[in-house]
Amino acid sequence: MNLLATTPAALLAQDGTVAGSAAASGAIQETGSWLLIALPLLGAALLLLGGRRTNRWGHWLGVLTPWASFALAAALLVSLAGYPEGERSRTLHLFGWMPAGQFRLDAGLLIDPLSVAFAVLVTFVGALIHVYAVAYMAADRDRRRFFAYLNFFVASMLLLVLADSYLLMYVGWEGVGLASYLLIGFWNHNPDYAAAAKKAFVVNRVGDAGLTVAMMMMFATFGTVSFAGVFAAAGSAGEGVLTAIGLMLLLGACGKSAQFPLQSWLGDAMAGPTPVSALIHAATMVTAGVYLVVRSGPIFEAAPTAQLVVVAVGAITLLFGAIVGCAKDDIKKVLAASTMSQIGYMMLAAGLGPVGYAFAILHLLTHGFFKAGMFLGAGSVMHGMGDSVELRSYGGLNAVMKVTWVTFACGWLAIIGFPGFSGFWSKDRIIEAAFSADGGQGWQPWVFGGAALLGAGLTAFYMSRLFFMTFHGTRRWPEDAHPHEAPRLMTIPMVVLALGSVGLGAALGPTGLFTDWMSPLAGEHAEEHPVLPAWAVTTLTLLLVVAGAVLAHRRYAASEVPAVAPTGTALTRAARRDLYQDAVNEAALMRPGQYLTRLLVFVDNRGVDGVVRGLAALVGGLGGRLKYWNTGYVRSYAASVLVGVLAVSGGMLLFRI
Repeated sequence: MNLLATTPAALLAQDGTVAGSAAASGAIQETGSWLLIALPLLGAALLLLGGRRTNRWGHWLGVLTPWASFALAAALLVSLAGYPEGERSRTLHLFGWMPAGQFRLDAGLLIDPLSVAFAVLVTFVGALIHVYAVAYMAADRDRRRFFAYLNFFVASMLLLVLADSYLLMYVGWEGVGLASYLLIGFWNHNPDYAAAAKKAFVVNRVGDAGLTVAMMMMFATFGTVSFAGVFAAAGSAGEGVLTAIGLMLLLGACGKSAQFPLQSWLGDAMAGPTPVSALIHAATMVTAGVYLVVRSGPIFEAAPTAQLVVVAVGAITLLFGAIVGCAKDDIKKVLAASTMSQIGYMMLAAGLGPVGYAFAILHLLTHGFFKAGMFLGAGSVMHGMGDSVELRSYGGLNAVMKVTWVTFACGWLAIIGFPGFSGFWSKDRIIEAAFSADGGQGWQPWVFGGAALLGAGLTAFYMSRLFFMTFHGTRRWPEDAHPHEAPRLMTIPMVVLALGSVGLGAALGPTGLFTDWMSPLAGEHAEEHPVLPAWAVTTLTLLLVVAGAVLAHRRYAASEVPAVAPTGTALTRAARRDLYQDAVNEAALMRPGQYLTRLLVFVDNRGVDGVVRGLAALVGGLGGRLKYWNTGYVRSYAASVLVGVLAVSGGMLLFRI
C-alpha cells in the first residue's frame, strides 16, 4: 500500500507515493477495509434475493451489518491514530479496473483521517437508526425490503467516502442517489410520496451532470481521475480550467447536499419514513457534497473564484433554510429546512479553504448526532400522535413523553449553539472563521461573517419555536389523540444520540483533538486575521441566540398558539411556500422544457413525419396513376417505347450531346 497525500503540501509524487521513511517502514494492514462496504452490500443482496423467506429475521440481519461495519471503522480509526501525523493516509489497492492503452485506473480505497471520520459517522449513526427502524417499521409488511434499501444506502455511502478516485466515488454517488429514491418513495402507493421521490431523483441528476462534466474535464486536462493524479497535477493547470472544474464539482455538491439553487427536493423528501429522514437527510447523504468540496480542496485552493462561489452558496443557503424553517408548521419540514441551513454552514466553512476544513467536518459530525436525534424524536412524537406532523396540534407533550422531551432538548440546545453543547464548539468556530474570510480584508468577512451570525439568531428562533410548540404551552391535541412514549428500541438510539449532542463537541472541539486529526488535510495555511476578535464574535452570537430563543418562548410557549396559522407578512407567506423555489423552477425550467418538448413533437409530427408521409403519398399517387399505363396491349407498349426513343433522340440533337 502506498501513502497518499491529500493536499499539495504533502509533496505527492506522480504515482501517488510519498518518498521517505514512512513508505519504507511498511504499511499497516488495512486489507480488510473493503469489508466495510461488502458487509452491508451483502446484507442488502441477501434480503432482496432471499424474498419472503427472510421476512421473520431479515430486519435483524439488516441491523447486524452496519454494526459490523462500525466495528471495522472504529478499529481502523484506532489503527490510524497510532501512527505519526504524516503517515495516516494510505491507499488499499483492490484490483485493476479500467486498463486502456496508456490509461489505467485501479479500484482502491483511500484510508485517511477524512474518509475514516466519515466512515465512523455513517456506520455508527446508521446502525442506531437501523435499531430505531426495527420498532418504527414493525407494522409494515415490507419491513425486510426497507432494511435491504437501508443496507444498500450505507454500502453506497461508504464507497463514496472511501473511494480513491473520482470515478469510483461516482459509483457510490449514484448508488446513494438510487437508494434515496427507493427510500423516499418506499410508500409509493401514495402518489405524493412517489412524486417526491421522483423530484429528488431528477434534481439530483442535474447535480450529477456537473460532477460528470468535471470528471471529463479532469481526464482531458490531467489524463487521470484518481485523487493522487489530479491533485499532483492541479498546480500546473491554468486557473481558468481549475475554476471550471471547481464550479462543476460545486454543482454536483449542490444537488446532493440540497444547496442553492438545487435545494428544492429536500422538503418534499420528508415523505419517506422518518428513519429515512434521519439517515439520509440528516447524517449522511446530504453531507456528501461537503465531503466532495473538502476532498477537492487542492482544486478549489488553486481556483479562488470557484472557492468564493462555494462560500457564497453556503451563505445564501444557510439563510434560505433558516427563513423557510421559521414559517413551517410540519415538524419534519422544519427539520429539513434546518438541515439545509446547517449544511450551508459546512459549505461556507469548506469554501474558506484550509482554515475552515476541520470546522466544516467537525460541524458535520456534531450535526449528524443532534439532527439525527431530533429526527428520531420527531418520529417518536408522530408515533405517539397518530402520525400527525402538525406542530399546531401538539403542545404540552413534555408531560407524557419524558424521554423524547429530554433527548430532543439536547439536540435543540446543540443546534442553537448553547454553551457546552456540541453545536457551540462547531458552529461558532465556523462563524469565527467566516469573519477571517479573505485574510480579514475587504468586504468578504463582513458579508459572510454577518450572514453566519444572522443565521445563528434565526436558527435559535425557529428551532426554539419547534421545541416550544411541540413540548410546551397548552395542549392542543385532537380528542382522539392519546400521546405516549415510544418503545425502547426507539428511545435507546435517541438517548445515545442525545449523549453525542451533549458531549461530542466538547470532546473534539476545545481539546484540539479533531483539528490535530484533520491537520494533514488542511496542511499549512496563512495566519488568520479576523475583523472581530473571537470573544466579540462569541458574545454577539450568544446575544442573538438568547434573543431568538426568548422571542420564540414569548410567542409559542407563554402565549396561546392559534389552531390555524395567521396570514402573516409577505415574507412569512413566501417562506411557507419555500420562498417560491418551486415556482421559480417551474417558470425557469419546467415550463420552458414542456414548451420545447411540445415544439419538438410538433416539428417531428408535421416536419419529419410529414415529409415521410408526403413522400409515401407521392409515391403511392404516382403508382396509382402509372398503373393505368399497364393495359396489356403490346401495341401500346411499343408506342410508349417509340415515344421514349424519339424524346431522347430529340433531346440529344437539341442539346448537341
